Amino acid sequence: MNRMNFKVKKCNFLKTIAFIFALFILGSLKGYCKSDDKTRTASAVIERLIGSRVNEFELTIIESKTEHKDWFEIETTNNLVKIKGSNNTAICYAAYNFLRDIGAALVSWEGNKVNLPKAWPKYSKKGNTPFEYREYLNACTFGYTTPWWDWKRWEQEIDWMAMHGINLPTAMEGQEAAWQELWKEYGLTDSQLEAHFAGPAYLPWQRMGNINSLEGPLPKEWFTKKQELQKKILERMRALDMHPVVPAFSGYVPKAFAEKHPEAKITELKSWSGGGFASTFLVDSKDPLFKKIGKRFIEIYTKMYGKSNFYLADSFNEIEPPVSEHNKYEELANYGSAIYETINEAAPGAVWVMQGWLFGDNKEFWTKEATSAFLSKVPNDRLMVQDYANDRYKVWENQEAFYGKQWTYGYVHNYGGSNPVYGDLNFYKNELTSLLKNPNKGNVVGYGAMPEGLNNNSIVYEYIYDLPWNKGEEPVKDWLTKYLNARYEQTISKTTFKAWELLLESVYNVKYWETRWWNDRAGAYLLFKRPTATITTFKGNPGDKKKLKEALDILAKEAKKYDKNNFIQYDLIDVSRHYYSLSIDEDLMECVKAYEKKDISKGDQLFKKIEKQVLDIDNIMSTQPLNSVDQWVKSASDYGSSPAVSKLYAKNAKTLITLWGGEGHLNDYASRSWHGMYKGFYWPRWKMFLEAFKKSAVNNTPFDETKERELIKNWEINWTENN
Repeated sequence: MNRMNFKVKKCNFLKTIAFIFALFILGSLKGYCKSDDKTRTASAVIERLIGSRVNEFELTIIESKTEHKDWFEIETTNNLVKIKGSNNTAICYAAYNFLRDIGAALVSWEGNKVNLPKAWPKYSKKGNTPFEYREYLNACTFGYTTPWWDWKRWEQEIDWMAMHGINLPTAMEGQEAAWQELWKEYGLTDSQLEAHFAGPAYLPWQRMGNINSLEGPLPKEWFTKKQELQKKILERMRALDMHPVVPAFSGYVPKAFAEKHPEAKITELKSWSGGGFASTFLVDSKDPLFKKIGKRFIEIYTKMYGKSNFYLADSFNEIEPPVSEHNKYEELANYGSAIYETINEAAPGAVWVMQGWLFGDNKEFWTKEATSAFLSKVPNDRLMVQDYANDRYKVWENQEAFYGKQWTYGYVHNYGGSNPVYGDLNFYKNELTSLLKNPNKGNVVGYGAMPEGLNNNSIVYEYIYDLPWNKGEEPVKDWLTKYLNARYEQTISKTTFKAWELLLESVYNVKYWETRWWNDRAGAYLLFKRPTATITTFKGNPGDKKKLKEALDILAKEAKKYDKNNFIQYDLIDVSRHYYSLSIDEDLMECVKAYEKKDISKGDQLFKKIEKQVLDIDNIMSTQPLNSVDQWVKSASDYGSSPAVSKLYAKNAKTLITLWGGEGHLNDYASRSWHGMYKGFYWPRWKMFLEAFKKSAVNNTPFDETKERELIKNWEINWTENN
């Protein structure tokens, strides 16, 4: 009997050992052996970057029940990287911060660089941030960059967000499925909705009440495809302890809805941004339909995508509110109250999020009295104003830090996906340190960037998202050294660093690319604007072109010492196309002046020089698939499941970055410094123009610029429609 007990105990012991060993092996295979279930999502993010070496990371979340600020601690011991943090996003940021600090990894839109050491160096670091939220993504990004993204691309971006510490991302995909269901409940037909929805690339501006129907219809497949995508996006964001900002009702209804409800108080608004767009229709805040529609939308949205805590609603984005002069402030207060109460009743405890852009864009209307009235009936902790244009407007200072409401500080940096090489690292640093010391900063709870377009100037975003953690205390040059060591996969030389010092002094000292608007004409460079003879009065682009050339010359020599796949080659191309685009602008002015003075010989010489530079730029950019019009149009076309849908998507993609739409001043707003655009779009326009200008000079006849620009516009239309 005793012998039998012994055998049973021995057997159980061996089974237990085998079970523990099996768990260990299983955990190793999955990459979670040193992490608990709470950190599984963070571990997966790190694993997608460094593979099985994630097994050498021990991740621990320690939640604080009283403190809302995020923190982390990192320490290496016995070839184990121990990371503790407040949540999954803080853990991901800490892991990436460690890897980049030691030069082992860099994560960017142009690709990831991973160069892991055989053993982890001795390292210890603690970090925390005074900002509860780090925001990301403009409402417009979902038109200018992401419309053709699939889950693989979104997963890549969410990983990027996590590793840059972002926890308040704007999440606008998939909402048209909810709107469609809502409007059908109110009796709108398929044909009425088809006439309502804008094309895929233009949905952001329809959501904000600026346009209807432009470049539509919206294909049926779009609704289901984006619905499934948004479910995955929100699931992953929430698993990483992020707080996605999702859509709410801001008062806009389809034209067909307004016609079906003549008894309702619905205002038809005048055309947005210079005219040419279909009218939009806004329900009055006091009409019972406002709350009824708004609550029902959130109910439908919640059923589709789950509960949310942050809802974006912008009733007056670049639109002057339809309020009476004699009762202006009370009516504004009613609009603010209606939006808040609608969200609160449908999602109790949730926060209304609004963009602060309108307060800087229309300072004449949004006086302190108007803004404070609009916000007055909303509890301070239930509204968040995203004041993200501090590289252009000082809204928070002018609006007394939003009168006690929660607000976030940040930058747009990128407009329309247009991509000159620029940013201002020292400006961001000095602004942050000044903000943190300012006794009048009010209830600032967040920080970040909300670019309209992505995939350019990676260094700007890398730096901006370190600032809320290092609080601006790290010298820019120290930060830059670590960044470049990781980016170029080795300790950089003094010469290479000198090139970057010159870049900081020449292009990365420009906080806003102001000449993208010149004489009310959009376009990153003169070359990118619809041609005009008045460019002889152009005051010039920002930055220091002489120092830029010095940096370019050094980079060109240094790049020869590196592998062809090293990111120094990518940076060399970026700096080159920027420098030569600036040079072309100068030559264009001189060429127009020459033909104007009937100096045909000089004009022809400059014409040939410009053409060669354009073709050279286009050629060198062929190695950057990320910056390619062919890739942009192909991704749009591939998103469709039939030839007809693919054609519509491709036309949307081409029109957005050129004509934009309407008869206003938005053409070339989203101009792109891309392979294929120089040779295939920008130069053909200027070539037509300059040849006609020369002809008038040779024949001594008046130059009809209006006629020529109309011919160019017709050429642009053909370009967008030609596959």
